[in-house]
Amino acid sequence: MTLAMVRYIAYADGASRGNPGTAAYGAVISDAESGVVVAELGEAIGHATNNVAEYRGLVAVLERVRDLDAGAHVLVRMDSKLVVEQMTGRWAIKHPDMRELALRAKAILPPDQVSYEWVERAKNSAADALANEALDTGHMIDRVPGADSGNEYLVIPADPRPLLRGAQRPGLPGWSYTGQPTLASLVRHGVTASTVAKKFSGTNGVDLPLVDLGVAQARAAGEELQRRGGADLVVSSPLLRTRQTAEHISHALGLNPDDVVIHEGFRETDFGVWDGLTWQEAQAAYPTEINTWLGQPHIAPPGGESYLDTHERVGEAMRDLLHEYEGRHIVIVTHVTPVKSLVLHAVDAPLEAMFRMEVRPCSLTTLAWFPDGNTSMRGFSETAHLAHLN
Repeated sequence: MTLAMVRYIAYADGASRGNPGTAAYGAVISDAESGVVVAELGEAIGHATNNVAEYRGLVAVLERVRDLDAGAHVLVRMDSKLVVEQMTGRWAIKHPDMRELALRAKAILPPDQVSYEWVERAKNSAADALANEALDTGHMIDRVPGADSGNEYLVIPADPRPLLRGAQRPGLPGWSYTGQPTLASLVRHGVTASTVAKKFSGTNGVDLPLVDLGVAQARAAGEELQRRGGADLVVSSPLLRTRQTAEHISHALGLNPDDVVIHEGFRETDFGVWDGLTWQEAQAAYPTEINTWLGQPHIAPPGGESYLDTHERVGEAMRDLLHEYEGRHIVIVTHVTPVKSLVLHAVDAPLEAMFRMEVRPCSLTTLAWFPDGNTSMRGFSETAHLAHLN
């Protein structure tokens, strides 16, 4: 595309305070001939990496250009070398979040209507300012400078969930996906003394071993997984109960227990001062805190970790696995909250749904993560393989 063919010139940028952290994008679109700005855009997108924010800015630009003139040519200038090189095809896209957003961007306008140019950060200051304005205000910015539209700002709360979810993914899982999915079989650990007593048992509580029933459950889960076709590797939370469960599953699968991958991201939520207490004990000692915590995933127990924090941590851990073991069958031995979190990531459910899910010890939950960005849930908290132990 020559500059003479260009109808619009757009600058896009992203910002993430913490990377990953609270993130937003900003963009400026101008008429290539006159230089007049036709749109200023910005939006806070919740918790995300800087790269995700950059891609979201690109998507916003292309969607607005399409709305202005679906046949127009646009030159997109960004200070993100990653986005420019990936969108021009010079760099491979390995990260699932980047792949999802790149596919979304490519579907908006025909490729011969879009060109890309890397610019220095100093030349992208207007888009950067809009991203930071969106971060500071929490507003969605959609305005034309000088126009009196009466609705330059739409107050839309930022989505607090990390971008490991299915919004606007192309196709329908099971029908239109392409490529081999990464299959994740999620196993909650077998029972411990705390499980039997129905006590809070988080990251910083007593690190209890499996009881005899828990060992039998772990073996049964491994045998069921082997009956279903086996797996390529086993990943475990670092806590003792999950590591023991993972060892028994590895034996049943014919894998070496010494090869179990330990990943800190799949540890249980830290329940703070409630660890080791029964539900009734915690409710009696901390009635106000319990009532505040129920149904509010961003609230943490005293001295503990919120479900939102766990959700973000688990999402990052799953990204690691998708990057490292794409197309493999992975058994992830973890805890109640991480299993729920991964399901919410896969089906794009709100975090509040975490309070409406029940995950039994050594139950099997199966998720598929496809190369085109789609996800699907094939089974949830299955326990038929444990029937003989009841």
